[in-house]
Amino acid sequence: MEESTQPRKLTTAAGRPIFDNQNSLSAGPRGPLLLQDYFLHEKLAHFNRERIPERVVHAKGSGAYGTFTVTHDITSLSRAQIFSQVGNQCRIFLRFSTVGGEKGSADTERDPRGFALKFYTQGGNWDVVGNNTPVFFVKDPVKFPDFIHTQKREARSNLKSATMMWDFWSLNPESLHQVTILMSDRGTPYGYRHMHGYGSHTFSLINADNERTWVKFHFRTEQGVKNFTSEDAAQMKAQDADFAQHDLVDAVDSGNFPRWKMFIQTMTQEQAKTFRWNPFDLTKVWPQGEFPLQEVGVLELNEVPLNYHAHVEQAAFAPAHVVDGIGYSPDKMLQGRILSYPDAQRYRLGANYEHLPVNACPYGFSNYQRDGQMALGDNGGPGPNYFPNSFDGPAEDKTVGEPDQELDGLFADRFDRNVGPGDDDHYTQPGNLFRLLDAQAQRNLIDNIVASMSGIDGPKKDLIIQRQLCHWFRADIRLGMAIAKGLGVDVEMPTQHPQPAAAAV
Repeated sequence: MEESTQPRKLTTAAGRPIFDNQNSLSAGPRGPLLLQDYFLHEKLAHFNRERIPERVVHAKGSGAYGTFTVTHDITSLSRAQIFSQVGNQCRIFLRFSTVGGEKGSADTERDPRGFALKFYTQGGNWDVVGNNTPVFFVKDPVKFPDFIHTQKREARSNLKSATMMWDFWSLNPESLHQVTILMSDRGTPYGYRHMHGYGSHTFSLINADNERTWVKFHFRTEQGVKNFTSEDAAQMKAQDADFAQHDLVDAVDSGNFPRWKMFIQTMTQEQAKTFRWNPFDLTKVWPQGEFPLQEVGVLELNEVPLNYHAHVEQAAFAPAHVVDGIGYSPDKMLQGRILSYPDAQRYRLGANYEHLPVNACPYGFSNYQRDGQMALGDNGGPGPNYFPNSFDGPAEDKTVGEPDQELDGLFADRFDRNVGPGDDDHYTQPGNLFRLLDAQAQRNLIDNIVASMSGIDGPKKDLIIQRQLCHWFRADIRLGMAIAKGLGVDVEMPTQHPQPAAAAV
């Protein structure tokens, strides 16, 4: 920190000057402390409250500010202000994170990585809250807490448990695609700069004619993809548990600004009706050979926040935060996150979390929300807190409505997520992914799976291993046999089934 020749005067939080910040008020040099020492009380009471609840998931993260610049015209697809012309630019904040670990965990753990973007646009703040993978482990939000519990700590020992993880995955074959990615070298990326980011969910774009197109967002690193092997990740964990944080901060501070190109995939509503998989299933990708990437713009990170807690720790993202010209989809996981993510931030940071500088729209906001903890600013001043009113309060904008959306059915029920055309196919895409890997990457994937599954123990060990092996066999026979051999499981060669040709995913 730079030293000043005329330092600011130290005060209490209320502004009263403090004349001694090193000695408590006591009854004599060796006497007891006095209750009236408010300086001491304020200092200790605030210290006791310095830690806010860490995120249940994505607890450890790194972040930086930067810019997003539009390089290609997509006005035929979206009327969003940010895309209105090539050359438009807005400020962004990007937070990277590990998913399952606590705030003090290592940056190189085998884990998906969060990739959460906030675009500060003139049309409002737009959040893209994704990962470094295009898919996820489950496709219904009711399963999300169960999955995350298996990635945390076992109740009796308070230790991470391979048995819990593989028990859940073996009972939920929809996880196989994401598990295959996780167990590959993509599960241990070399910091945050050398990995792609994905919005993962299906969203929609809405143009000036009120026409809707389904979309997926991709952010492809310009630094080149680079991963640790499992051995290198373990070595770096011992050497520098904050490797990714160091790598990001050092790169930005040295002027080596990380960049990602933004692409979209689009699917018409008619295409969605005939696509062989559910296009709103978060465990599936849209093959790029059929739905090619279309370039939109470029992200650049060029500013490390001056205070980690104020900006990175208090940053709050939610896929509910879209802007006019961008909408949702029937993706069930997205629908669940629209509710749960803002709720998580209200619990963690308070009802007015969007008043904090890192979360606030720099172009202002106006509504009838009042009061609650941390109501920054004038809390609406003397204006009305109800609508409609006769006192010139904020009015509705009738120009930004979305077109109606055709629903899938007229009956509400708890429909089996795996019943329907393509909904029970959990094996084609993981198998394709394995067959796309080169020989060394395939060996690394097999070794990582064997190492992880070798940690399964307890009375259900054999049952869990056999159940999971069945999934690997269905994805690719060669993959299943190699894993079985690595685990020392003697299995007969399964009946040969035609393996689908690998397609670009």
